[in-house]
Amino acid sequence: MPDLPVLGVFVATAVALLLTPGPAILYIVTRSVDQGRVAGLVSVMGICTGTLVHVAAAAIGLSALLVASALAFSTIKYVGAAYLVVLGVQTLLRQSAGPGGISFERRTLRRVYTQGVIVNLLNPHTALFFFAFLPQFVNRSRGDIPLQMTTLGLLFVALSAVTDSGWALAAGTAGNWIRKHSRFARSQRYATGGALIGLGAAAAFAGARK
Repeated sequence: MPDLPVLGVFVATAVALLLTPGPAILYIVTRSVDQGRVAGLVSVMGICTGTLVHVAAAAIGLSALLVASALAFSTIKYVGAAYLVVLGVQTLLRQSAGPGGISFERRTLRRVYTQGVIVNLLNPHTALFFFAFLPQFVNRSRGDIPLQMTTLGLLFVALSAVTDSGWALAAGTAGNWIRKHSRFARSQRYATGGALIGLGAAAAFAGARK
């Protein structure tokens, strides 16, 4: 582990990154609003599982391979962007029914968890983060670099679990109110679907410009 001052910089930077809205937070908020806090927390578990894969990849050098290979990086980037667009289209196509004219399509908790894993696993920015960020806090003189990267990565996952759970609980609480007001629920469905599609398209076009 790095010295305390260095570790403090790592934690502060990681928290700042985790509080910045991105595909993972958007997915967590969407599920929390749609299905409540339990589903939101399950989605957090899925996101964290996907992050663990990136931690393992960074430790064995796979993240470096992805960044070094334009083809591999672009493939993961476009697959992830396409998946976000698909989620957005599915959200827009959901049919309203039931009391008040609004109901949300329910997903099993296993499906919510699986989708969370996929959303974060196919996020190339996460791989890029671990490749570019973690090595800055590794002390070569202490040896066992993979272990150092794994330890820092696990700390990042723990911080992610805390911040993402906060998003899930807040959005899940708001969702209870939103579902009682059909107008707001309908607006949320279109806003969320549009945001997912826009986010996926923006990621794809950003990659194309590069």
